[in-house]
Amino acid sequence: MGSTISLLGLGAASFVAGAINSVAGGGSLLSFPALVAFGQPAILANATNTAVVWPGTLSSAFAYRKDFPADRGLVLMLVVSSLLGGLLGAAILVGTPPALFQKLTPFLVLFATGLFAARRIFARLLARTDGAAPSSSRWGRAAGFAFQFGVATYGGYFGAGAGMLMLASFGLMGLTDIHRMNALKTTLATLLNGIALLYFAAAGLVVWHLALGMGACAVAGGYSGARLAKRVDQRIVQKAIVALGLCASAWLFAKAW
Repeated sequence: MGSTISLLGLGAASFVAGAINSVAGGGSLLSFPALVAFGQPAILANATNTAVVWPGTLSSAFAYRKDFPADRGLVLMLVVSSLLGGLLGAAILVGTPPALFQKLTPFLVLFATGLFAARRIFARLLARTDGAAPSSSRWGRAAGFAFQFGVATYGGYFGAGAGMLMLASFGLMGLTDIHRMNALKTTLATLLNGIALLYFAAAGLVVWHLALGMGACAVAGGYSGARLAKRVDQRIVQKAIVALGLCASAWLFAKAW
């Protein structure tokens, strides 16, 4: 009975997380704590959550395929840095002692919640770059590579909030078309999460029966959320997600410390 209730709870959480991702993003602030709440160790919950959200990221990248930036040199640089960073982040997670990661998770969730809450600040930063030309100097590209490598390392290690950092990075690098930026963000997120997922799977950290079931529920939630997105006040949704993230981090602090 308890197992059935746990599966139903995780299915409901992933459905809502998928809907949240389709409306405003931030669904991992629900799906990851849900896995911990229903008995999964923090590292396994993090690796499994990567498997849960990856199909949705892939579908978003496919939807944005026509808006992909034309600067192949810039794209290739960011792809390489994303793959390397995602792999490094996954390796660091696998090498992190479980007790230490459990103590880090409240801080990670709180950091991701802060990034989500600062969406409007990032939007204003991006607006200020309007009319700027993409950075094409050697030093500009090197800085972009280094920044994306750091973001991807964080993304491979934990992931929630990495998209916000990427959008800010693209804006500071001179990209101005939000559709092209989103296309690039979702593609890079798919790559870095994909290589991290392969590493987690090889290390035996993914709880596959949960990942597959939750993934299916998340896809269903994403479809439902996309249909309702235009009818929902996103400001209310965003405030609810921030409140959810703060509650989740507080609960994780109480659990870990």
